[in-house]
Amino acid sequence: MQRRLTGLIAGVSALGATVALGGCGSSAGSGDVTLRLVAADYGDSKANSSQKYWEKLSTAYEAKHPGVDIKVSVYSWNEVDAKVKAMVDAGDPPDMAQIGAYADYAAAGQLYSADDLLSIDTQADFVSQLTTAGELNRTQYGMPFASSTRLLFYNKKLFTDAGLTPPETWSQLASDAAALKDRGVKYPYALPLGPEEAQAETMMWLLSGGDGYTDTVGSYRLDSQQNIKTLTWLKDKLVAKGLTGPVAPGKLNRAEAFAAFTRGEVGMLNGHPTLMKAAAAKGVKVGMVPLPGSNGRSKSTMGVADWMMAFKKNGHAEQVGDFLDDVYSEKNVLAFSHEYDLLPVTTSASDAMTLDKDDADLVDFLDELPNAELYPVSQTSWAAVSADIKRQIGAAVSPTGDPAATLGRLQRDASAAENAG
Repeated sequence: MQRRLTGLIAGVSALGATVALGGCGSSAGSGDVTLRLVAADYGDSKANSSQKYWEKLSTAYEAKHPGVDIKVSVYSWNEVDAKVKAMVDAGDPPDMAQIGAYADYAAAGQLYSADDLLSIDTQADFVSQLTTAGELNRTQYGMPFASSTRLLFYNKKLFTDAGLTPPETWSQLASDAAALKDRGVKYPYALPLGPEEAQAETMMWLLSGGDGYTDTVGSYRLDSQQNIKTLTWLKDKLVAKGLTGPVAPGKLNRAEAFAAFTRGEVGMLNGHPTLMKAAAAKGVKVGMVPLPGSNGRSKSTMGVADWMMAFKKNGHAEQVGDFLDDVYSEKNVLAFSHEYDLLPVTTSASDAMTLDKDDADLVDFLDELPNAELYPVSQTSWAAVSADIKRQIGAAVSPTGDPAATLGRLQRDASAAENAG
């Protein structure tokens, strides 16, 4: 097995000793080792809990590596980040954590780098922009685990009945939404800027307006003139004209918007792959197109990645790396992606999905991934900035809202958080 062993070799050299490294197919290291993994639950019921996925994977791994025991604890997304933080704060971190962000732990020097853990083949197989997003100071600490991109979803029946075609520009989107409103559609365009995931909807609109959260060197530029224009257009052309439905955008959460779409009450909204299955189960025929932009289809959409990381506190770098090589095998990556309608984080699994006719519905999302922009997750300030956006951005497009003032306030707080970090 080729493995990047930078950290391990440095440690061995400092001791002036040598060790024999185990090869593939054998127990990773000598003696019995228990590895603890804390992971997020991607399921929506007990029947498809991620606990089942991890139990199947770890059981198969343990059968081939009798000296290694894998203990997995799965928590909901509402609590998993806090669970890991509590463990770290108590001085008892898990060996691995699969959660939403890695940068704080990497900046504190608590994580192994990917170089310390993974085989060269595994590390090279990550989709390139996900590798970059997992880097802090040009070293990869965050290993992408799951990803998705966004497309504009539309209700095919509502569009056909109204004689509409899917929009490519903002003006066409507003025109389609007005026609849907005239026909009594409850949510012509669902704009979820509620506290659940406002940072996502906001980022998609900022990107389609030609800007985003950060500049080319990663510094925040929330109050750019283009971003102000984008939110002003939303406020004046969609919200003020009653084209976003009966619930104020600042009070509408993504889950509620998705549920309304599956009931046939939404004409258009920005969605990710899991919405396809939910809509199909309710008999809603879905169309999907790239996000409209201010002057044509958006040049970039939002991509989202969740992260795997490994803590150094307990050691076991070789065993952790061997297990993660298995986690990131093409078979296991595809199994997870299929179970939860997510995009693979490796090139080999992405290529396999592209060629599989059973995955045809996901190809459009895969096609968007090379040009997708991710949250600025390498910024240790991102968690605080994201929370501020969730709390404040909905007010910016309200009838009494002021997009420039809201974005200016968010920018000042983001700059302060960035400088403090």
